[in-house]
Amino acid sequence: MSHPHTKKAEGKQPAKPAVSTSGNEGEGSRSAARAYDAGAGRAAKDSKKVELLAEAAKEALEGPEGDELREAEERGKNVGKPR
Repeated sequence: MSHPHTKKAEGKQPAKPAVSTSGNEGEGSRSAARAYDAGAGRAAKDSKKVELLAEAAKEALEGPEGDELREAEERGKNVGKPR
């Protein structure tokens, strides 16, 4: 004979975790991802803006900060790779 307080409820779904009211979605924020995707999409559709940004990047790479930018690019490519 089982104790009534320890008997499992049959056919019930487990309770859902409480939703945070802080607005913090944590890692993998869906609203931030949507905002980023929308902004990136708008920027990519504006060919003049893309050309201006590409020219600015080219000038930066050819300028005095070029070596530092290339080093940062290499570090970024190696993030998460085993050493």
